[in-house]
Amino acid sequence: MSAPVSEQRRQVLHRRVRLIVAFTISYNIIEAIVAIWAGSMASSAALIGFGLDSVVEVLSAAAVAWQFTRKDPERWEKPTVRAIGIAFFALAAYVIVDAILTLTGIEEVDHSPLGIGIATLSLIVMPVLAWFEFRTGREFGSRSVQADAKQLLLCVYLSGTVLIGLLLNTLFGWMWADSVAALVVAGLAIREGIEAWRGEVESPFGTLDEDDD
Repeated sequence: MSAPVSEQRRQVLHRRVRLIVAFTISYNIIEAIVAIWAGSMASSAALIGFGLDSVVEVLSAAAVAWQFTRKDPERWEKPTVRAIGIAFFALAAYVIVDAILTLTGIEEVDHSPLGIGIATLSLIVMPVLAWFEFRTGREFGSRSVQADAKQLLLCVYLSGTVLIGLLLNTLFGWMWADSVAALVVAGLAIREGIEAWRGEVESPFGTLDEDDD
């Protein structure tokens, strides 16, 4: 349960959310363009899926941005959280189809140094951004902001699985590796989508949050 915050502090947190959302949208637009382009050049379904995940993140962040342009953002909390939940389900559906196509040999994951680079960058940027956004949302009790932070954290998981898959394919020719890991990510996305839909948004950072309390 979040402690009450003053109106002055609430305004500061609102501005912080807008800045976080603006950065998230800008970064993910660039990430989506680079990943989809690299995926197309390398015929990599995994990278294209990674780029589409960035598009979902942009939509999620845009939903939060829209909420905080309203006169009373708290009033729009429930529909915004549910919109983010739908984004999780859409991402899970794509990842599952993409993984099955790769596992059945219909699509292949080719080598892509650029893809490895953008996945690595996301592993550095997204955990910090997700943690900062979740802390901000938790301070003034916004479940939509916390749900959006978990969307960013899912990007970290997806970045890791895509990176592992690309590296294993490059080093050993194991094209199936990223598909198996992607199915795990899809399961996580479904779980997070259900939690967001129900409004059950728990901290994904565990002991880090406990230590800061």
